[in-house]
Amino acid sequence: MDSPLTQQNRPSSFQPKIDSLYEQLLRSYENEEPDFTDRFWTEFFLLKPDTASLRRRLEDISVDDLLDFQEQTQQLFRRAVAHIKSENDMSREAALDTLTVFLDVVLVKRYTNPSSEIITVLAGLDEVDDVFLDFANIIDGVIRSGGSEVRQKAIRVAIALTAGAYQTSLVSYFTHRDLFPCLIKVIQDVESPIRVLEPLLLLGLLANYNKFEFRNPYRTRLEDFVNETIIQKIIGGLGVVCSQTRDQYVAIQDDAGEGWTWGSTLKYIGLGVLAPSRSATPTRNAEEAKDLFAELPGTDASVLLAAYDFTNANKLFCYSLVSQAGKVEIETPFSAFVSLTSYILNHAYRSTRATLYGLLNLTTLRILIEDQTCCAKIFDPNFSISVRFCRQRQPFLPSTPTARPSAAAVLDIAIDTINHNLRRRLDIPLYIACINILHRLLSYLVMTRTRFPYHWPLLWQTLLSLLRFLITYASSFVNDPDLPALIDGFLAALFLAVCRGDSFLPDTNVHNDLFYKIVENGHLLPRFKEAFANLSRLLGMAPATPNPNTVKSPTALIDTLIGVSQHFESLLEEERGKGKTLSPKEVMGVIRKGCETLHLPDTEGLERWVRWREIDEKGMLKRAGRCAVEDARRLVGGR
Repeated sequence: MDSPLTQQNRPSSFQPKIDSLYEQLLRSYENEEPDFTDRFWTEFFLLKPDTASLRRRLEDISVDDLLDFQEQTQQLFRRAVAHIKSENDMSREAALDTLTVFLDVVLVKRYTNPSSEIITVLAGLDEVDDVFLDFANIIDGVIRSGGSEVRQKAIRVAIALTAGAYQTSLVSYFTHRDLFPCLIKVIQDVESPIRVLEPLLLLGLLANYNKFEFRNPYRTRLEDFVNETIIQKIIGGLGVVCSQTRDQYVAIQDDAGEGWTWGSTLKYIGLGVLAPSRSATPTRNAEEAKDLFAELPGTDASVLLAAYDFTNANKLFCYSLVSQAGKVEIETPFSAFVSLTSYILNHAYRSTRATLYGLLNLTTLRILIEDQTCCAKIFDPNFSISVRFCRQRQPFLPSTPTARPSAAAVLDIAIDTINHNLRRRLDIPLYIACINILHRLLSYLVMTRTRFPYHWPLLWQTLLSLLRFLITYASSFVNDPDLPALIDGFLAALFLAVCRGDSFLPDTNVHNDLFYKIVENGHLLPRFKEAFANLSRLLGMAPATPNPNTVKSPTALIDTLIGVSQHFESLLEEERGKGKTLSPKEVMGVIRKGCETLHLPDTEGLERWVRWREIDEKGMLKRAGRCAVEDARRLVGGR
C-alpha cells in the first residue's frame, strides 16, 4: 500500500530562527501596519542573538528606508529596554547584545537632521522624554545591581549610545541621570584590572560631553572624588590597558634587546646550533609594517581621554599616579603610561589619530609637571621607574637598564619625539607640547637647585638639531600662527640651560659640553635671529620691575647666545693665532678656562610659565575627544 505521505524537497540551506525574525522585523510593510505580538518579542529575546546577521541587515538599510521602518525600530528599542528589566538572565543579555549592535549601526548613519531623525528612529518625537528617561534609569539600575557579565553588557550599551549620539541631545539623558556612582561601584567590584577599561571609558566620554558649553556634572564628580582605594584601582586598570596597547606595537616589530640567555651565550662561543629555539615576532616587510603601524594605537587607547580628564580634575589622582615606586622587572601604571606614550609619539607622523593621542598624553604629563607636589615626586629617586621605550626607529635613546626617577623618562619622551617627527611640514603643536615640558622640567630644577643626573649631552644635541632644522626649513612654516609659541619655549629652555645650568647639572663638564656645542653651532645663531626673532612673544614674559641684568626680549636672548659663542670663539682664535691646531680635548680646555671670564645675564622671568588651561587648547581637545568617541564606538562594535 502506498504511503499517504509525500516527501518534501530538502532546502539547500537552513535559516536560523533568529535570522528569520530579523527578516520579518526589518522589511517594508507598505500600506499595512506592522503588528508584532508579545509572543514574537518573547521568542525574539529568548533566542541567542546573531549579531553579525543583525549588523549586516541594518547596514544594508538606507537612511530613507530606516525612517520608513520607524514603527519597527521604535518597537525594537522599547521592547529591548523592557526586556533588560526581565528576571530571565538569558532574555536580559539578549536584549543588551541586540541593543549594542542596533545602536552602533543606526546612530552612525548619515542623517540630514541627525538629532530629530535619530529620535524618530528610536522613540518618536512625542515620546522621546518618557522612553529615554526610562532607558537611562534602567541602564543605571542594571549597572548598579546586575551580575558581572550583565553589568559589562549594559555599559557597552551606554557606550554605544553615548559614542553614536555624541553630536545630539540624547546623551544629555545620561547627564540628568548621574551614572557616576554606579560606574564607580563597577570599578570597585571588578576583579580583573582590564575590566576597568569600559566603565572608565564611558566616564571619560560623559565627562567630555559638551564640557565647553555647560558645567558638566561628571567633571564636578571627578574633582570631588577622594576614594583613594578606588583611584588606585583605576590607575591599576589604566596601567594594564596601556601595557596591552603598547604590546600591539611590539607585535608588529619586537624592539626588545636580547638580554643574557643560555642561547645567546652558546651563539657567542660558536655553538649556536645547540641553542634552544625561541618564538619570535613574525618578520614583515617594510610596506606591511607601515600599514599596520598606521592603524595603531588600538581602540583601547580611547581610555586615554578619561586619564587626561582625571588628571586635569583630580589632584589625588595625579599624586597617586606618580607615587608608585617600581623595580626593573615590574612595570608600574605610570611607567606603562610613559611607555605607551613613547610608542605613540615615535609613530605620531603616521596618522592624525596617533598625533592626537600623543598630544593628549603630553598634555597629561604637562599637568603632572605643573603640580609642584607631583613634580617633586617625579624627580624623587625614591620613586624611580623602569620604562620600555620604543626602539623601532633610529636614532635610539641610550639604554637604561636601571630604574630612574620619572623625570628622566619624561625628558626622554620629549627628546625622542623631537628626533622622530622632524618633517618639512612640521607638526608645530606637537613640538610646542614637547618644548613646554622641557621648559617646565628645567624651570623646576633651576628653582629648586636640584642636581639631576641625566644624559644631558643628548638633550643639548637634540635642541641644537632642532635649531638647525628650523633654520633650514624656515620658509615652510614661517607663517604658521603657532610658530611664535614654539620659538618662545625653545629659546626659554635653551637659555635656562646655558645661563643656569650650573645650578642643576651634576658637574661642570656637562655644562662645558653645552658651551662646546653652542660654539660649534655659533655660525647658525645669527641666521636664527634673522629668521625668527621678530616672531617671538617672549617680551611679555619680562618681569614688571626693570633690571639691567635681566633679559627682556627675544632679541636679547638670541644676542646673549651669540655673545656666549663669540666669547669662546675669540679665545679659541687666540690659541689658533699661536699656530696651533686644536684638538677637541684642547678646545674643551679653552672653554673650561673661558668660563671664568664669561658673564651671563640674570634669567629672571624665564623660570615662569603659564599654567595649563583647557580653553587655550579647546580645538585640540575637541579633536581628541572626537577621535576617542569614534574609537569607543569601534570598540563596542568589535572592530
